[in-house]
This record gives sequence, C-alpha cells and structure tokens, in this order.
Amino acid sequence: MSVAILIITHHEIGHALVNALKTTYGNSLPLTLETFEVRTDADPDQLLPELKAIIKNIDQGQGVLILTDLFGATPSNIAYELQKARHIRIVTGLNLPMLIRVMNYPDLALSELSEKAMKGGQAGIIGSTE
Repeated sequence: MSVAILIITHHEIGHALVNALKTTYGNSLPLTLETFEVRTDADPDQLLPELKAIIKNIDQGQGVLILTDLFGATPSNIAYELQKARHIRIVTGLNLPMLIRVMNYPDLALSELSEKAMKGGQAGIIGSTE
C-alpha cells in the first residue's frame, strides 16, 4: 500500500502535467494518481461529493496527497474542505518538478511525501539575474 495522489487544478492544467509526467514514466506510474479539473463556472459545493468519492476510491489506507495549482483559488479551497474528512495532506503551487519528485518516492508516508513535494516544487524554480 502507498499514498495516493489527487491533482485538483484549473481547466487542463492537471492533465497537461500528467501527460508530461508520462513522458518520463510511461503509463505505469509508481503511485495511484487521479486528476480533477475545476471548470470556471463550477459550484465548489456541488463538487465536494464527487471528490470525496474519488478520494475514497483511491485511498489505499495510507492517505491521499492532494496537489493543487494555486493557493487561494477554487481548486485549493476545495482541497482544504476535503482535508476535514480524511487522512489528507495538501500542497499547492503544483509544478512538474514537484510531481516528478513525488513519483520518485512511492514508499514514503504521507507526511514525508508532502515534504518531498514541497521541496521538489521549490527546487524546480530557478531564476536568472541577467
């Protein structure tokens, strides 16, 4: 058993990142992964039952790490509502380095994996001063 990953993002972002991830891993990912994209006209309260069902379906007993694209936006706000019900950790600011880092550590516990996600996302952000 391992931690499951749920990506909640704005339209098309989650699927694009997963497609990029699959260029590295192929279709055989080391962790269970689901994506859920929130439409701009969606009612967050109506999405909660569907997302709770997804979490129940993917949780193998080790918890679920939810990755969202933007803190304070609807996907992130929904994730924080979900956190109240189950063994869930949330990391916002999803980027491809974060997602790859998470997949590199399929045997970690939920708390450790969320730390890896944050560090992987931060390490993937590099700026040029020129």
